[in-house]
Amino acid sequence: MAVIIEGIHLETVRQPLKTPFNTVLQQVTEREVIVVAVTGDSRDVGYGECVAFETPWYNEETISSCRFVLEQVLMPVLTNKTIEHPQEVWELFKVVKGNRMAKAAIEMAVWDLFAKQQEEPLWKFVGGTQQSIPAGVVVAADPSKIKEQVAQAAKAGYQRIKIKIHPDSEPSFLKTVVYAYPELQFFADANGSFSGHRLDRLKEFDEVGFTLIEQPFGERQWDLHTQAKKQLKTKICLDESICSVEDVQQMIDLEAGDIIVLKMSRLGGWTETLKVIDLCKANTIGMWVGGMIEFGVSKAHNLALASLPGINYPGDFSASAHFWEKDIIEPEISVENGKIFLSERPGIGYKVV
Repeated sequence: MAVIIEGIHLETVRQPLKTPFNTVLQQVTEREVIVVAVTGDSRDVGYGECVAFETPWYNEETISSCRFVLEQVLMPVLTNKTIEHPQEVWELFKVVKGNRMAKAAIEMAVWDLFAKQQEEPLWKFVGGTQQSIPAGVVVAADPSKIKEQVAQAAKAGYQRIKIKIHPDSEPSFLKTVVYAYPELQFFADANGSFSGHRLDRLKEFDEVGFTLIEQPFGERQWDLHTQAKKQLKTKICLDESICSVEDVQQMIDLEAGDIIVLKMSRLGGWTETLKVIDLCKANTIGMWVGGMIEFGVSKAHNLALASLPGINYPGDFSASAHFWEKDIIEPEISVENGKIFLSERPGIGYKVV
């Protein structure tokens, strides 16, 4: 059923985090995003969320550059267009180079709009089969607080804990943390911080007990990731390196990783992400859904993504209360017995407030 895109509205949301989020690249104490609302001729409204950061520490896009591209470039391309299927948005946006986070925000909103028009939950509309999603949390604190935050996460029922690491992290200390919770999965995220260091230093983390080490080297340092995959027992996972289907194919061809992090915002939205999933399934590449310190709109899309067959590792899925005093959706996302249960309501399943 076709939809005429009658209006697109942008709303800026800015809130402090309850606890600072520390990586080797940046400390985040406050988060600003753009919520995109797309209205169709049926009067349904679909929602997306632009999760670029204020400065280009994660990738080249910023919330300011995305706002310009959304308002001045993408919205005029889409407004008043008749769309037969949300995949057409990706094709329309091909006239614009790059700017995948800005594109994703609108494209995700259109997918939500179509699901609502079909009166179907988004997770079912995209082919999802898993209604309960394992919950995972990120520990991004200074070393003195890691044990405390891991203990809190374990008590709250999270099934997977990801710890931010860098070359100055102490493997022996991390090993005591991991071995204290044999029932949990632990991931390590290096954010490319081992660039410029010898592979020997990364090897010291091979005995910690991590399920995987995420993005140890720079996003284009394919050769180092290939060496790491060959020489470490711990699986190598790529995040920032993966911005397209072509990047996944390069990882496969070079044998540069075992697993990828799916981030729709980095890939440009649902359409490209679904192509990436098909390629990974065809080549036995592991997948999980990563977070961007986002609010509930983006997380609702990510939960729908995690419901798809082939997503075989727990993703970055914390309760709304983990980051925020108050989320921008109702009801807020909650974790029950280590899982988040998906809504049967149409679209993303939440009211945006």
